[in-house]
Amino acid sequence: MASRAFTISKIAIIGAGPSGITSAKYLLAQRAFASIVLFEQQPESAPAGVWHYTSAAPPAPQGPQTDPFTHPILPSRPEIIRDYVARYGQDVKHLVRYSREVVDLRPTLVDDGGRAAWDLTARSTLTGDRERHTFDAVVVANGHYSVPFIPHIPGLADFAAAHPGAALHSKQFRAPRAFEGQRVVVVGNGPSGLDIGYQIHRDARELFLSVRSPTPPEKLAHVGAEEIAEIAEFLPASRGVRLVDGRVIDAVDTVVFCTGFIFSYPFLRESIPGLITGGKGVHGLYRHLFCIEHPTLVFPGLLMRAVPFPVAEAQAAAFAAVWANALSLPPVEEQWKESKGLDDDLGDAIHVLPKMADAIYINELHDWVGTAKTKGKEPPRWGPFEFWQRKIFAEAKLAFERDGCKAKSLEELGFHFDQGAEGFAQESEP
Repeated sequence: MASRAFTISKIAIIGAGPSGITSAKYLLAQRAFASIVLFEQQPESAPAGVWHYTSAAPPAPQGPQTDPFTHPILPSRPEIIRDYVARYGQDVKHLVRYSREVVDLRPTLVDDGGRAAWDLTARSTLTGDRERHTFDAVVVANGHYSVPFIPHIPGLADFAAAHPGAALHSKQFRAPRAFEGQRVVVVGNGPSGLDIGYQIHRDARELFLSVRSPTPPEKLAHVGAEEIAEIAEFLPASRGVRLVDGRVIDAVDTVVFCTGFIFSYPFLRESIPGLITGGKGVHGLYRHLFCIEHPTLVFPGLLMRAVPFPVAEAQAAAFAAVWANALSLPPVEEQWKESKGLDDDLGDAIHVLPKMADAIYINELHDWVGTAKTKGKEPPRWGPFEFWQRKIFAEAKLAFERDGCKAKSLEELGFHFDQGAEGFAQESEP
């Protein structure tokens, strides 16, 4: 079925963090929509979405957390990026309704092409009052770093109850000095696990890194931890853990779960069955963005192992142009073929990109938007230099930490861009 024209006047954006304000900027640039409203559950005094922090950590987990419809934990602790995001969003700030939590979103008036209007209910986080609106299209930009994922492990709930505060998630991490003199187990060797392990290893008395697959030796040495197997069972009586290889580690002061987050859309619980299954991915999307069943609903910012801000810009440019009828979606059959191919290949982890795929994705969306009938705000396009920066990111980060986090440029760390280096010149070509 070929893509049909949209009739969109009023647009809601759920979330006023980086993806939300970027969406507003690109939608405004199309000059095709009568009304754009952002719903942000934090108050006006706490801008920038997940990047706005306070020194107080959110509550520690009381056991496993695997429910993708759990309400988010609000963030906490000052960041430079918070100020950058606040400045970037200054010109769309007047569109934001602060202290509004979206509690229900459901399609209404659906035509035979899946074009739907959307009934949205928001609750004031200050008074509890509810307000209801109808929109022609909705951008779901509430992020995916608010609801921690903590796997089901036998004995975990009893361990957390017997030893309050001994089981944490990376969401609760604030400062390495809190682990001074402790025996610590960090669960997971992804970016958070390696970062947190590296930060606390000088303060901890003993540090273990519990992993499913081996950590590269260079990274493990940098972290300064002893690598151990996965945890099979928590032992509340001895404040310990039993590993899958049978080893027991007792007298553990703190276990830090660096096990990632869950995509959580509690306001969509009853609206679109099958959209979320285990909480690790959003299904039925074209280009990780457009809901195929209801193309007046989009989900920017889902990609992991990606540079988020330019991805958000590329995605916003795409759906803004499509909704303004300046750009057409491919036939629905083609969209479903791509989506089902990802499901078959990757299961629930459909948004975890291989290395450099985010750079290619940004350029593909840029070039697609470049064919639009009318021009709005142009998204970024990466050239050889940006590809090079992305390619050396992990190596440069390691060098930066080894240097004591003092360097102000890649050149200070010994990295120098070579325009003629193999791979960089051609990677940026359309």
